Amino acid sequence: MHRPVRLPAREWFTVDDSTLDIALVYPMQGPAGVFGPTCETCARLAAEEINKTGGVLGKELRLIEVDGGAEPRQVAAEVEALVATGVVQGVTGWHISSVRQAMAPRIAHRVPYVYTALYEGGESTDGVYLTSETPAWQLLPAMRLLTEARGVRRWFVVGNNYVWPRCTARAARRYAHDSRGRVCGEAYLPLGAEDFHDVLRRIERADADAVLMLLVGSDAVRFNRAFAAAGLDRRCLRLSTLMDENMLLGSGPEATVDLYSTAGFFASLADQNTMDFHGRYADRFGTAAPTPGSLGESCYEGVLLLAALIERARTLDVTAIGATAGTVSYEGPRGLVGLEGRHVRQRIYLAQADGVDFNVLAQLRAPHELG
Repeated sequence: MHRPVRLPAREWFTVDDSTLDIALVYPMQGPAGVFGPTCETCARLAAEEINKTGGVLGKELRLIEVDGGAEPRQVAAEVEALVATGVVQGVTGWHISSVRQAMAPRIAHRVPYVYTALYEGGESTDGVYLTSETPAWQLLPAMRLLTEARGVRRWFVVGNNYVWPRCTARAARRYAHDSRGRVCGEAYLPLGAEDFHDVLRRIERADADAVLMLLVGSDAVRFNRAFAAAGLDRRCLRLSTLMDENMLLGSGPEATVDLYSTAGFFASLADQNTMDFHGRYADRFGTAAPTPGSLGESCYEGVLLLAALIERARTLDVTAIGATAGTVSYEGPRGLVGLEGRHVRQRIYLAQADGVDFNVLAQLRAPHELG
């Protein structure tokens, strides 16, 4: 069976015209490395399924792995070299916004680029398409619902110190104000943070009703453990827009009490698309494979969308792909979805942690439905 390929530098200049090669950029190190394995398996499943039905433009779709957990400029340079030498004809994958911002200006005018991570919104670079959630569709309705259902008025933001958490926090201030609440404190930590003592004391002194967690991967895992050990889970809830089942497992059931997550996909969704996906995933990788939560599953979506964009345009030309993108749709684990502008529009859910799994509570209303 096909496996993604990691090309050493000496092979970068070897081009195979019988395949359509796509750079799969996902984290193999750093805080996000905790869900890197599920990014790889979900993307691999999508590529294999596409190839079983004839590939893309009659060619076998092959994934070329790139470590998206490295320093952003290093990732951008590696991917640009693959693009410039013709080794890859497209790019997709989950990586943090700092990597996207470094990479997009260097590649998006050359090849189609499908970004699968939830992000802060506002990306408008030609050639970039986005499959995942943004604050207006994900965070705003979740904050509204928790304000109504739990009486949350005072929010404390804890995030990593880069563009996604800081921009999302700016949006959260507006959303809290619109719900007659406020953000009563903010703290930003470097990626790889391990000491949360001072932040936990600030949360306690602020008398917060809820903590908005904008932490990546293992940073969120360590924060969950410290938060519970300090007893703060008994006095305020947590809401995260980046929390999957693999991160719950890493946190442990004793550290996930009163923890909420919002996303376009949860492994525990009981609809037909999700169950079909789980069946194919388990058949291919076995029951011991990484859980395909929302973060890894987004890479499945990314491969599907990239293939659909190219097939619709019948070319790899970025301008031609952009001209037909508005008519592109595909059906995957998140159902039948299409593009609105450069973004996939999809259903978004709110779930509550139940040990190391999620109980999906509600489908959230879209921004235009909130009034």
